[in-house]
Amino acid sequence: MQPRHFSPPTRPSVFVLALACMGVMPSVAQDALTTPSILAPASTPAKEIYGLSLFVLLITGAIFVVVGGLLAFVIIRFRARKSDAEHEPAQIYGSVRVELAWTVIPVLIVVVLFLTTARIIFAIQDAPEPESALDVTVVGHQFWWEFRYPKLNIVTANELHVPVSSSADPEPTYLRLLSADVDHSFWVPQLGGKTDLIPNHPNEMWIDPHKPGLYRGQCAQFCGIEHALMLIRVYADTPQQFDAWVKNQQRPAADDAAVAAGRQVFVSEACASCHTIVGTSAHGTFGPDLTHLMSRATIAAGAATNTPENLRAWIENPNTFKPGALMPAMQLTKKQTDQVVAYLTTLH
Repeated sequence: MQPRHFSPPTRPSVFVLALACMGVMPSVAQDALTTPSILAPASTPAKEIYGLSLFVLLITGAIFVVVGGLLAFVIIRFRARKSDAEHEPAQIYGSVRVELAWTVIPVLIVVVLFLTTARIIFAIQDAPEPESALDVTVVGHQFWWEFRYPKLNIVTANELHVPVSSSADPEPTYLRLLSADVDHSFWVPQLGGKTDLIPNHPNEMWIDPHKPGLYRGQCAQFCGIEHALMLIRVYADTPQQFDAWVKNQQRPAADDAAVAAGRQVFVSEACASCHTIVGTSAHGTFGPDLTHLMSRATIAAGAATNTPENLRAWIENPNTFKPGALMPAMQLTKKQTDQVVAYLTTLH
């Protein structure tokens, strides 16, 4: 059974992101200048949640109109008048019908909302995984994302590539969510609801983007000082784009003799203790895998665009973009920094 189908960020931009996620601002996923919105669902789980939210809004809106209308009627109809007698009006000390009405009706409303919500939750969580599904393990770190594709032997960071899915050719992506340190929460509003990453407690979710493009999100659980800049970029690729990306990611790191000095500095300094570059002696796992660093649009989990200038600033002082980041300033000489940057920019 297949799933059903229905320039770097600044502090102010993080606030704009929060507003947009609540639907205050519109969004177009493909436009780099826009931000995500729960009102523009682009996958089956997100559409299911969106439909439920409209149903709940309809029910609560009707309650508001009825209660507000009755209140307005009573205020206007029974307002004090100069002709009124100066004595207390007749008092009513109980009405079985009224009391039954304001007890039974709210109970029925809650039951309907509960059953509808439960149906959507189980429909999303219990959707069977088809053979065509892509499996990705997501590991939350302070303050970046690690993405592992076990069947494809790929490890990357911060930018998740998945294939577009359609009713004719369903290719949902199933995410196994883990945490390496504290609680995190994976949330891409246009693709699905929030799901927590809890240490020693694996969680799962799935997405099936229906249109190619970039979908943005971020960690939705406070996880430390740089929680606000733990951003997510999900690229929904066409089959041709995804195959090309996989082929590139499966290659070992570029080995350019022209930047051998930078590679030597990288593997001989503390860089290799935290980062992995396939094909070298660098096998660290504390920081992101850098084998194909330049294939990513951003660095520092979306805190800055991926340019040589920003790479240099990040290496010299990570606090430039991410105050409180766990990566230390490397204390390299200017010459060493230039060599390392020249090497890293060959890692496409």
